Amino acid sequence: MSAIVEEQHSVPPAPAVRAAPVKPEPDKRYLALRNFAISISIFNVFGYTMLGFEQPWLWPLAAVLLAYSTEFFFETLAAYAYKRQPKYRGRGMRGVYEFLLPSHITALAVNMLLYANNQFLPIAFGVVVAVSAKYWLQAPINGRMRHFMNPSNFGITCVLLCFGRWVSIAPPYEFTENANTYFRIMIPIILVTSGTVINALLTKRTPLIVGWLGAFAIQAFIRHWIWHVALFTALSVMTGVAFVLYTNYMVTDPGTTPSKGRAQFMFGSAVAFVYAALMLDNVVYTLFYATAIVCGVRGLGWWAAHFYQKSKQRRTDAEMAAGQSRLSGAGASA
Repeated sequence: MSAIVEEQHSVPPAPAVRAAPVKPEPDKRYLALRNFAISISIFNVFGYTMLGFEQPWLWPLAAVLLAYSTEFFFETLAAYAYKRQPKYRGRGMRGVYEFLLPSHITALAVNMLLYANNQFLPIAFGVVVAVSAKYWLQAPINGRMRHFMNPSNFGITCVLLCFGRWVSIAPPYEFTENANTYFRIMIPIILVTSGTVINALLTKRTPLIVGWLGAFAIQAFIRHWIWHVALFTALSVMTGVAFVLYTNYMVTDPGTTPSKGRAQFMFGSAVAFVYAALMLDNVVYTLFYATAIVCGVRGLGWWAAHFYQKSKQRRTDAEMAAGQSRLSGAGASA
């Protein structure tokens, strides 16, 4: 028996099976921002070299540098006010790079979609307003303060309201002005494909796009049946490069749109029907105003819900305090 025991103890233990290391899930927000930034940068390069962008070629560089400076300034100010570490610190150059991606996208979008002839001041105004609005236009969304106005759309809207006599939206022809027939057809196809991939796989904004496009088509038919608007004119807007850019790269901004599918669908539909209402009133630059109105109403709705919850909580606390005082009074009299 002792020999058997000794033999069992002499058998070496089986090697432990090591579990395969779990690969961390990629940060989809970072991937979406990175791909958006790469896409809009490449499009600007092609725009100034091949397509026919008419703004001076130094303006996108100046707009990007101004956006970086504005982002750094307001983030440093916010960190000092709330006694926290700035978001660009703590992770080296990678942290700074990720921190600047949103402002990079905003600056290029504002400069690309506005036309101010030879005046850079309105463009600079739009960039500063767009980037800074993230810090002073916030609402308590899902338990934390977040900005609710689409940055680039809000900056463009403010420029159109303040400088409407001198500034307009970039003319749609400049997106395909110098392209030949085949490349002119490929431009919207490439934009639709890249935007669809980013929004379907990374930002998860497919319900919003479906709601926006479906409601846009519906409002075109309604305006045709009731107000006798030419149906081809109402629907032809959807075939332009500017509309494709707006659909895939502006109205789907993940930071200022709902995250749940039904809410996304309602958001996209609301933008389309506000667009229709503004068109009936002969308002120009309708896409940008419609998005700003819906984002603003959504932010006000979050603030209303916040104050309602606060009021409800105060009433509950007052009722509990009154009940406790009655119980203590009854105990003292007993």
